[in-house]
Amino acid sequence: MSATDSKLLYIGEGFEGPGVNLAHINVLVGPRHGPAGQAFATALATPSAGHAPFVIIARPGVPTKPLTLYVNKAQIANEFHGNATWGASQAGIAKAVAESLEEGVLPPEANNDWVIVSANWVNPACDDLDAVYENNYRACKNAIRAAMLGLPDRRDVFAAAANVSNPFYTPKA
Repeated sequence: MSATDSKLLYIGEGFEGPGVNLAHINVLVGPRHGPAGQAFATALATPSAGHAPFVIIARPGVPTKPLTLYVNKAQIANEFHGNATWGASQAGIAKAVAESLEEGVLPPEANNDWVIVSANWVNPACDDLDAVYENNYRACKNAIRAAMLGLPDRRDVFAAAANVSNPFYTPKA
């Protein structure tokens, strides 16, 4: 039994890039028979208005491994936003997932026995498909790494909480 066999759910977060092309990704990672598999099946079977989860592909007919479900946080606003979501964002995530498996960040059993649910923010005002691709790639790689390593460390959380901030709001001192 590997160290990863005892844990059924890994959760990670990744945030990359500035401005309208930033990426914010939350991942659930784990065995198909656990909570990640249940979340995958439930999300795939219950689309809602503006949110139709889909299996991420590296190219048509070649889903990434482990199977990864794309869940969009923002409703598709227009044709460009659709291309950014279904195209650039999906491609970046597909590459990040496959590389994470190839590099050993994900264990070998993740290949066929695990799933990932990736909840992704692509701003409806995005304006650069290459930036969306790159930011989603880096955010997903970071989210998977954080999930598998239990990051961030609590000391990092405490330090960040002392001066909490995000791109949408920073409290006045």
